[in-house]
Amino acid sequence: MRLRAVSITCAVGALAAALLAVPATPAAAVPGELQVIPALRQWTAGTGSYTFGTASRIVVDPAHAAALTDDAATFAADLRDLTGRTVSVVTGTAATGDIRLTLGGTQPAEGYTMTVGASISIQGSTDTGAFYGTRTVLQLLRQSGTVPAGTTTDAPAKPERGLMLDVGRKYVTGEWLRQQIKELAYLKLNRLHLHLSDTHGFRLESTTHPEVVSEQHYSKQEMREIVALAAKYHIEIVPEIDMPGHLNAVLAKHPELQLTDSAGNRDPYYLDLSKPGAYTLMRDLITEFLPLFPGRYWHIGADEYVGNYAAYPQLLAYARANYGPDATAKDTYYGFINWANDIVRAGGKTTRMWNDGIGTDGTIRPAANINVDYWFNHGITPQALLDRGHTITNQSWDPTYYVSGAAKPNVTWAYETWNPDLFHGGGTIGQPARNLGSMVHVWNDNPNAETQDQIAAGIRAILRVLAQQTWGSPKPATTYAAFSAIMDRIGRAPGGPGSTGNLAIKRPVSVSSTETPDFPAANAVDGNLATRWSSAHTDPSWIRVDLGGVREVTRVTLRWETAYARAYQLQTSTNGTTWTTARTITAGDGGTDEHGLATTARYVRVHGTQRGSGFGYSLWEFEVHGPTGNLALRRPVSVSSTETPDFPATAAVDGEAHTRWASTYTDPSWIQVDLGSSREVNRVVLRWEDAYARAYQIRTSTDGTTWTTATTITAGDGAADEHTLTVTARYVRVHGTQRATGFGYSLWEFEVYGPR
Repeated sequence: MRLRAVSITCAVGALAAALLAVPATPAAAVPGELQVIPALRQWTAGTGSYTFGTASRIVVDPAHAAALTDDAATFAADLRDLTGRTVSVVTGTAATGDIRLTLGGTQPAEGYTMTVGASISIQGSTDTGAFYGTRTVLQLLRQSGTVPAGTTTDAPAKPERGLMLDVGRKYVTGEWLRQQIKELAYLKLNRLHLHLSDTHGFRLESTTHPEVVSEQHYSKQEMREIVALAAKYHIEIVPEIDMPGHLNAVLAKHPELQLTDSAGNRDPYYLDLSKPGAYTLMRDLITEFLPLFPGRYWHIGADEYVGNYAAYPQLLAYARANYGPDATAKDTYYGFINWANDIVRAGGKTTRMWNDGIGTDGTIRPAANINVDYWFNHGITPQALLDRGHTITNQSWDPTYYVSGAAKPNVTWAYETWNPDLFHGGGTIGQPARNLGSMVHVWNDNPNAETQDQIAAGIRAILRVLAQQTWGSPKPATTYAAFSAIMDRIGRAPGGPGSTGNLAIKRPVSVSSTETPDFPAANAVDGNLATRWSSAHTDPSWIRVDLGGVREVTRVTLRWETAYARAYQLQTSTNGTTWTTARTITAGDGGTDEHGLATTARYVRVHGTQRGSGFGYSLWEFEVHGPTGNLALRRPVSVSSTETPDFPATAAVDGEAHTRWASTYTDPSWIQVDLGSSREVNRVVLRWEDAYARAYQIRTSTDGTTWTTATTITAGDGAADEHTLTVTARYVRVHGTQRATGFGYSLWEFEVYGPR
């Protein structure tokens, strides 16, 4: 199995010094109604309160409009997703109920001051600080429309905080990545490390070496869109192409570069660093992709390369030919690291690498200007890395590693005991400011063991623990059990994992019993966390929802009240008579349960067999989610024409970014999708190939015969178009009236979304 770690950013001495000026009062000084994740660093109470209402606006300080208008627009979109209201963005003076954004003050770069009164004022010394203030407001409004008056000055202790995803072994969709970006920002996490190549795949479109690219991959255009969204949410993407080990996907197409031992056995995992072609291939890949990622870092991996150097005499011969007669075989590895580092630095970036290969077994060393991610206590210690001049991050296996189908973080230990300056194996350092931070790491050693939705549910808790520990503010609760209740209150990010495609909302629901008329079954599917269903005080008890038709179900979320289920079954049915048990829980602990599924069902039932209290079963919300909320995904589709059988209509709704529909070279041309029944539609996303529409209409229909034009575009420019609608429709059509090229119309994806 493969362990691993992450990568990230920043220079930090000034930040650490600045934090000394930020008062850190005991956690008890922050009232319970102001609990957010990460917790506020301090709170000074005022008089009165703020109320978010239908007239509330986001007001940008005119003096800083250029810097803050984009963040204000992002904030407004997130408030819409959170509350269902359209919040206007204006410049000027804040009135009662408004939220004002401005710049100024002496906070650290990611710090902000929030003052709550009749209105809310968020002041950052940079736009990033102001943005983080908006995340605090989102979390507070998620819990209540009223916020008590007072002031906080808040800032993080560590400048690098985030998530690493192994998409090399397991491809995840671009939509899933976009949801995770919003989730990270909600928690004030600022890095997304993408491990883009490994045993099972190479996931980036390549023009220099298309032969190495896996069938499931990200086009350069899609990656640009992901990078742009991340920047919008103040998240830096750190790309990694792992080398010179973990290169199976690349070397499968270049077997001549596989490392061969003295017995003639080729290893598909290792690159033969004694061959000139190895350097040509790696240079091609690094230099092709460096410009695609505008961030400060490039990660070369450099982990788990060769255990027994004696088996590869060509590495020793290469080292002595290039690094002197006293060189060791390991110097070939160290020399490669420095060679790659020179390329990365010439491209204007800083190199990152994992720590495990750095020892005392060579005559040369990795350059001190390489940032080292310390994940396991192989090689030299964290302090020894600092002594060599490296900047480091703590990517400790325990507690930051989430391995699909295998090891999981100990979230209790992570929250109650661990801190970002405690390294794997108990290592510590004397200069904490040179440890930039930490991340959660998702390693897909077993790529089919969990779906992407199961992974999203599985990392929910550790992301929140890591956010708290790296922010470094006083903990909002002493125990992890108490902290988990705060996690439930702040919920998921607007537009993030679990916030789209709730198929159960306001659907017909039936139950075995109701405690009193005050707690009816409908409360569990009304989308309101202030209302609940409660059963009679009996075992067994159940609640079931009718989705209205057989639907694809990827996840069920149960938000328990204090009267929770100790044991229960999650059951599904296509007819309401024959039931299949999808999950059996025997040690439930209340709070929020998320279960990733891969099934189709019309009915979903929670069948409680053992109560967790002397009362009944009680749910604030019973949510059933489909695949990423895209109502068009794998639905029946029809078109006016198809260019060739290679570009069928179904390719536009298959959820795959590398397949497409293309029409014949005629105007007009159209594509339409059948959602199966009339649905509320509020967003259509079109991901155009190079053959895009200069002019087109989006039309909707409830019967497939009578059509209404919802949007008309006359100056399309290709790439990705997103249109906001407020309609009810069963059929959605893109009707192209003017092609932008001499070819037809071509869509990578045609996506339709309902309410979030």
